Amino acid sequence: MTDLWEIERGYFADGIGTICGVDEAGRGPLAGPVCAAAVILPPETIIDGLNDSKKLSDAKRRELFPVICEKALAYGIGWASVEEIDEKNTLQAPFLAMERALAGLSVRPELALIDGNRAKDFSLPVQTVVKGDSRSANIAAASILAKVSRDELMEKLAMQYPQYGFEIHKGYGTKRHYEALREYGACPIHRRTFLRTFYGEG
Repeated sequence: MTDLWEIERGYFADGIGTICGVDEAGRGPLAGPVCAAAVILPPETIIDGLNDSKKLSDAKRRELFPVICEKALAYGIGWASVEEIDEKNTLQAPFLAMERALAGLSVRPELALIDGNRAKDFSLPVQTVVKGDSRSANIAAASILAKVSRDELMEKLAMQYPQYGFEIHKGYGTKRHYEALREYGACPIHRRTFLRTFYGEG
């Protein structure tokens, strides 16, 4: 079993005491915003079942969400809108959401661990961690908060635009989603830049 505190423990040994994990959800869908979360857990906190959000069932993620919020020293949720995604692209828009998540923290971290292999200057020291959502407790916690927050928003948007099935596929490019696009066209929460090829514009 992976030791989710191994990465953080190395930084603790170097005298860095306050570490946050940052991850995003919704980089690739055809519709809806990007959501990012930043989480600072107390060192060595054990949360039963904590793991990469993609490896957990929807029910388990939702069960863990309030536990993470309760145990965290601080957490923040940030968003980048569909318009910002279309304007800034799928690399810069998640960074914008991450920046907003970090700004929402009530405790300033000494280091931010960012899931993946790319980061930007968030006005604090950062370290990228490839597959960090399955290697770092803080990133795993952030991945769950981001995923659940976005899923819940897409379920609310599904009530506003019921013909697309957002409550099922959360905006990703499934067969049902493409069929709905053919029948109904795009709605205001679709990412226009993502649909250029589908509509023969790219």
